[in-house]
Amino acid sequence: MYIIVGLGNPGDRYKYTRHNVGFMVIDILAQRNGIKLNKLDYKALWGEAWIGAEKVILAKPQTFMNASGESVYDIVRYFKPPLEHLIVIYDDIDLPLGRIRIRTKGSAGTHNGMRSIIYMLDSDAFPRIRVGIDRPGPGMDLVNYVLSGFDEQEQPIIYKAMERAADAAEAIVKDGIEIAMSKYNGDV
Repeated sequence: MYIIVGLGNPGDRYKYTRHNVGFMVIDILAQRNGIKLNKLDYKALWGEAWIGAEKVILAKPQTFMNASGESVYDIVRYFKPPLEHLIVIYDDIDLPLGRIRIRTKGSAGTHNGMRSIIYMLDSDAFPRIRVGIDRPGPGMDLVNYVLSGFDEQEQPIIYKAMERAADAAEAIVKDGIEIAMSKYNGDV
C-alpha cells in the first residue's frame, strides 16, 4: 500500500494558489485513476483505489498547510505503511518554476507543511516530490506570493509540471523510486 499526500490549504480561496500545487497534483492523480476523494477522516479528504498492482490512498490534509503533520500522522498511524511508501507532494520556492525533484528523504527546507510532517512523524525518511514555483520577485512578501495564483505565462509551465509530478508519483508506485528519480529529476 502507498499513501500519496498532496499539501495545500482547504477552501475555495486557496484552490489555485502556488501553495496548493500538491492538492492539484492529487486531483490529477484522482481523475486519471478513477479515485473519488469523498472520504473525510484523519483530518483529510481522501480516497482509495489501485495504481498498477498497488493499493493507493490519495489524501489532501484539511488542517491548513502549517499543521499538515497532524493529518499525515493520523493517516500513517491508521494505515501503517512503511514510511518509504508515504509520498508527499508539495510546492517549493527553492526550485525554478516547473521543475520537479524527487528525493527519498531530507529536510523540510523552507516549507512549513513539510516541517510539520517531519516533526509529527519524527522522521524525514519518506519520499517527496517537490514542484518548483520559483521565488517571489524583489520586494514581494513570501506569504502573499505563495497564496497568489499563477499568471497567464506561468500557467502552461506549472500545469505541465503538475502532470509530470503525477507521472512521477505513479512511477514511484509502479516502478520504484530509483527509476522515478532517474526519469523525472532534471530539467522541465
